[in-house]
Amino acid sequence: MKPLATRCPAEMTLRMIGGRWKVPIVWHLSTGGTLRFSQLRRELGGCTQKMLIQQLREMERDGIVWRKVYPQVPPKVEYSLTTTGQSLRPVVRAMCRWAKRRRAS
Repeated sequence: MKPLATRCPAEMTLRMIGGRWKVPIVWHLSTGGTLRFSQLRRELGGCTQKMLIQQLREMERDGIVWRKVYPQVPPKVEYSLTTTGQSLRPVVRAMCRWAKRRRAS
């Protein structure tokens, strides 16, 4: 019997974008382009600063987002999707279409 992690290929995707805020982060970065931390936080509404930092760090580690820090005071940090992150755009769009169809039925 195969290990649980290899039974379903979608599990890898869920490990990378699972979590309350990761899909919305991908969506905002794919529609808004490069965003500063404060812009992302505003867009996400109920996401705390601590949670947003944690989610972005995980996404950066997984190669989904790119973080650029400008050496200035106050610090300026921008986030954008990497090529891997951009490849998730059709996945997120499909999720949005699915949700709209479910809402309509």
